Amino acid sequence: VIPVLVLACDRSSVRRCLDKILRYRPSARRFPVIVSQDCGHAETAAVIASYGAAVAHIRQPDLRDVPVPPEHRKFQGYYRISRHYRWALGQVFRTFRYRAAIVVEDDLEVAPDFFEYFQAVLPLLRQDRSLWCASAWNDNGKDGLVDAGRAELLYRTDFFPGLGWLLLAELWDELEPKWPPAFWDDWMRQPEQRRGRACVRPEVSRTMTFGRKGVSHGQFYDQYLKFIKLNDRFVPFTQLDLSYLKKEQYERAFLQQVYSAPEVRLEELQKDSGRDSGPVRLQYRGRDSFKALAKALGLMDDLKSGVPRAGYRGVVSFVCRGRRVFLAPPSDWTGYDPSWS
Repeated sequence: VIPVLVLACDRSSVRRCLDKILRYRPSARRFPVIVSQDCGHAETAAVIASYGAAVAHIRQPDLRDVPVPPEHRKFQGYYRISRHYRWALGQVFRTFRYRAAIVVEDDLEVAPDFFEYFQAVLPLLRQDRSLWCASAWNDNGKDGLVDAGRAELLYRTDFFPGLGWLLLAELWDELEPKWPPAFWDDWMRQPEQRRGRACVRPEVSRTMTFGRKGVSHGQFYDQYLKFIKLNDRFVPFTQLDLSYLKKEQYERAFLQQVYSAPEVRLEELQKDSGRDSGPVRLQYRGRDSFKALAKALGLMDDLKSGVPRAGYRGVVSFVCRGRRVFLAPPSDWTGYDPSWS
């Protein structure tokens, strides 16, 4: 049994999120839906209540403002979100005693094979201790940057993507005692929490966000998020062999593929007609070089604790003009530099 925890607040558009979850879930018994509501917003509460017994509706009891340092007053929303996450995950793992959970926010729409994907990667998370989560999201999943014809492709990433993600109860045991007062997702991305572990992520996203309205005021929404391609082709993940994602196998095959690909320069790639079909490698040699190349190619160029979005061992894999490209550091890469941001 894997519950889906939906975090809601004051967006009555949670209906769009819940409609898709309930339409695509293969079994109410195997995937119970728990909607945790913060903010006490009556209209949103009425929408959630309209689903009756199809969802469990729980309410975060403490609706007071969170005491914040004066210079963080404008970030009150982020403090409330962090408090809500802590309470809701506590309910799922402590009160209901589930062993794993999928976390979704109220502004996400899920793909037809969302449940199939998580059902297939759960055993992998249990077997491979170097994995700490699986996410439905590809940070560079814009149409044109992904190979929509290879929707079955999955990757390891050192970057915590969030936006529809699976965690085990053991991870909550580890994180709960030190859960941060705000900015929980960037906190997850710090080396002290990640501890060298990776997440699984798809080539083509299994969630998309429709929430421009929110605490981050649409900063990335208009630039990136609204262009993320949502997978529309059902992939029977539970029938596929996913053992290639286990650390030793993956690193051997992935690094071999990356560093045996011929190196090209940005100009060559931008002129490329797409006739040559093999993968190529674009090398960066420092933070500024990474950011300049990412920007030129339409990739997200921000780094969190030195880790690029969707990156694994410093490598970001994407598609440019129909061709697989690896934006990669030199092959003697030894680790992330947290001062890169």
